[in-house]
Amino acid sequence: MEKLCILGAGSWGSALGLVLAKKGYQVNMWTLSEEQAEKINRTRENIDYLPGVLFPNNITLTTDIENAIKDSKIIVLAVPSQAIRSVCKQIKTFVNDDQIIVDVAKGLEKGTGLRLSQVCEQELPNNPYVTLSGPSHAEEVAKDIPTTVVVASKDLEIAQSVQDIFMSPKFRVYTNPDIVGVELGGALKNIIAFGAGICDGLGYGDNAKAALMTRGIREIGRLGQAMGANSSTFAGLSGIGDLIVTCTSMHSRNRRAGILIGEGKNLEETLKEVKMVVEGITATEVAYEVAKDLKIDMPITNAIYSVLHNGSNPNEVVIELMMRNKTHEMEEVVEDKLGF
Repeated sequence: MEKLCILGAGSWGSALGLVLAKKGYQVNMWTLSEEQAEKINRTRENIDYLPGVLFPNNITLTTDIENAIKDSKIIVLAVPSQAIRSVCKQIKTFVNDDQIIVDVAKGLEKGTGLRLSQVCEQELPNNPYVTLSGPSHAEEVAKDIPTTVVVASKDLEIAQSVQDIFMSPKFRVYTNPDIVGVELGGALKNIIAFGAGICDGLGYGDNAKAALMTRGIREIGRLGQAMGANSSTFAGLSGIGDLIVTCTSMHSRNRRAGILIGEGKNLEETLKEVKMVVEGITATEVAYEVAKDLKIDMPITNAIYSVLHNGSNPNEVVIELMMRNKTHEMEEVVEDKLGF
């Protein structure tokens, strides 16, 4: 069997490992935890992240990262976004230049504001890079529920190679050359999903969530275009598609965390209850700083930042959002039509 490697044995890494194993690949999955590796190899179940889903015998857990990536055509980075750089540093001495790096994390690097492809390119400049994103909860992918995602790369041939590796009757893969837009859609939607959870925790209804999601994708698009993305990407799977699923599902840890904040819990209590990385929290911090530097108006992001870091009351923040200066729905269109 052809060998593939996944670095990270959380819910998403495990779900993708199942997709690949069902296609007949030998999947070597790396984890830092010897206890986790031993337990999954013995029980054939990742009970902490995907309880009730059995791993086939062609998935092997290991704590030996060098052996995990040896002879693997692709190296899937399925670790939290803020760990991408450290993992790339860890493997750079023994990665071959022909091994394709496939990042499946969604975020922006704290401190630099870099997209994850930029982080990888700094640490592994000779390797081809692909990002995989889209509306894809691990819990559903692991159970073979039909899912569609998108892969993006500067090199179409490389993207199509990864497309072929992952494509299956239950896991459809599209390609997109706009790596900037695909990455930003996946990272920034977590902010809006966190806000959607706050709305739910406050007891607001469908009207509020629809407004938040619609204005949220406009906000994502504004920052995305300023950072070099194609605006049409945000109407696709990694944009509105991922936004819908993350804002509406209880599988979404960002939405669940937002609900707890809306119900009155503080950030420490929230993270303790969710028990997993909530990418939207860091994404809010980074996007807030990037938008400020680029002078891009992001009122929803600013509001969530204020709740998280300034101790603002969520109800009062919503009133402030609602009572901002009146404006047009699509500023750019109106300005163009009226010749402003």
